[in-house]
Amino acid sequence: MASGQGVSVGGLISIWANAVRASTDWRRFSIAVFSGALSVLSLAPFFLWPVLFITLPHLVWLIDSVDKKLPARSRAVSAAWIGWLFGFGYFSAGLFWVGEAFLVAADDFLWALPFAVTLLPAGLALFFAAAVGAARFLWFPGIARILVVAVMLTVAEWLRGHVLTGFPWNTLGYAYTAPLPLAQIVSVIGVYGLTLWVVALSALPAVMTVDANERGDGPWRQSIGALVTALFLVGLWGYGSLRLSAYPLSYVDDVKMRIVQVSVPQREKWIPANQERIFADHLKLSGVNASGTSDNLEGITHVIWPEVALPFLPLEIPVVGERIAAMLPEGTHLLTGALRRDPRAQTSAEQKDHAPPARPTPRRAYNSMLVFDDAGRPVKIYDKIHLVPFGEYLPFQQTLESIGLRQISRMRGGFTTGIEPRPLLNIGKMQEIAGLICYEAIFPGEVSAGPRPNYRPRLYINITNDGWFGNTTGPRQHFQQALVRAVETGVPLLRAANNGISAMIGPAGRVMHYLALNHRGTLDTTVPNVLPATLYSRLGDWIVFAQLVLVFLVVGMLYHRQRALFVSAPTP
Repeated sequence: MASGQGVSVGGLISIWANAVRASTDWRRFSIAVFSGALSVLSLAPFFLWPVLFITLPHLVWLIDSVDKKLPARSRAVSAAWIGWLFGFGYFSAGLFWVGEAFLVAADDFLWALPFAVTLLPAGLALFFAAAVGAARFLWFPGIARILVVAVMLTVAEWLRGHVLTGFPWNTLGYAYTAPLPLAQIVSVIGVYGLTLWVVALSALPAVMTVDANERGDGPWRQSIGALVTALFLVGLWGYGSLRLSAYPLSYVDDVKMRIVQVSVPQREKWIPANQERIFADHLKLSGVNASGTSDNLEGITHVIWPEVALPFLPLEIPVVGERIAAMLPEGTHLLTGALRRDPRAQTSAEQKDHAPPARPTPRRAYNSMLVFDDAGRPVKIYDKIHLVPFGEYLPFQQTLESIGLRQISRMRGGFTTGIEPRPLLNIGKMQEIAGLICYEAIFPGEVSAGPRPNYRPRLYINITNDGWFGNTTGPRQHFQQALVRAVETGVPLLRAANNGISAMIGPAGRVMHYLALNHRGTLDTTVPNVLPATLYSRLGDWIVFAQLVLVFLVVGMLYHRQRALFVSAPTP
């Protein structure tokens, strides 16, 4: 197909590619940073993932442009610099909302805001730098280089989710998790496995079109990349549609839950004078149904309050249990996020019978999910296992505190991790509940595979507070990642947020009920039954590694095939 001036589509794309390859100095750097930043539009809440058909070819062509006359090590370093710039743009645009937390606590932390919004993206971009630098070592013309970039970026994303406790926020695979039929493939390969195909399929159409045009191939060969990508996407959509239709929702008998979203502004939450009002607000709103009518929790078996719903230590105030008991009908339980501390302080002398008296250290603090029965007694506790660095604890806590630094939560001594493995809680008529507090829901392997063999919850309850991050993309990205955990595992996920998005998400990712960001109200929901255990929930990231090995074998075959063709070619 030709334009009015007789230039083919392949020719136009080649002009575009050559302009990217020929860029030098600041133009090349600008293209890398801009392409990374633009790629964020592929994620929640926009899901404009066709933008990757532009930005990821840019990355490939920028790597192509590295001077081939340089030594191999220098080529890798030049490519790594391109990868870092792409990553810096990607993470700066995707994580700008982190700065909102420093504005909430501006009196103490405003000075740190510029460092947070630059150093965090700069550090995360090192993973992309390493991936692109490593890919350049295996670089040679053809489709193999696309696969190499896809493999290396997938490895980088997996490492990003695990190194130094991990931070897998906005993994590239999330781009293909909307519409919902596309997301169903994560039940087989997980979001890390999907990352491989997001990168490969997004780069394929433009890069292969240019390669074929430069070889002088005809229009049919120039369109193969676009055709392959289209067929893959149709296949993913078809699989997802079949899976969604194969598992109509059914529900757990005699269980009805009420999610309470009071939507307390974060700046008001920790003012001591507001404690009583916030507690009373939770109690009052819990007795109101989704239509706004007071019903005193009739028919409700479980009330769910969000992360740290109460801005004090409820287990240390006896009247709290009494007021919860007055709220709950017989047989109803309250699950709430709360802070708690060990009953007593710890001292170094405790380890030695005859040691001199020691100065007690602060009592260990936990970010917890507490379960109260209808008598107001705490009957179950889940303590958060995966804490937020610099938010809930500091690396080298005592040393940094001694020079005046604190984490954003301001809890002296930081929070302590809960006991692993994550327990399954049996609460009234709902059995085998797994708690996930805040960003614990963003870690695929920890949620999906569980801490031990045959770990199979019937419901995830994710309590959170995204009020730190304002009306930005952050809370919406967080919600999408929680939704993908439900699809990966085939387990329903209930989400209760203070400021954020509260919802009941079915085991295939259908959103059954939904309360928008900053909306005040309640949701009443039944609980869907789990689906059969997914392949990803059984094998975890082993299936990702198997994919990577298979693709590397294909790359090796392509390399040897091309080398054989080169060696056998007649000398002119």
